[in-house]
Amino acid sequence: MMVTRVAVLGIIVENLESTEKLNAILHRYSGYILGRMGIPYRQRDINIISIAVDAPQDVTNTMSGEIGALPGVNVKTAYSHVITRS
Repeated sequence: MMVTRVAVLGIIVENLESTEKLNAILHRYSGYILGRMGIPYRQRDINIISIAVDAPQDVTNTMSGEIGALPGVNVKTAYSHVITRS
């Protein structure tokens, strides 16, 4: 049985050179991603991204850890209390 949780990853990209690696990570986890919204904040030269996922908690934690390890990228994860067992 697989247990998944809905979560949102809030990502701030301060080093635009990390964008390609970030997109590769998101592509690898695309099966868990429900939606994505990106906001380029040109006045501050950063990007703000939110990712909604429905995944096992360890998958979400791993994805968040990989994203947070990128230079100039910060990520925080907020989990819902919605748990699905399949």
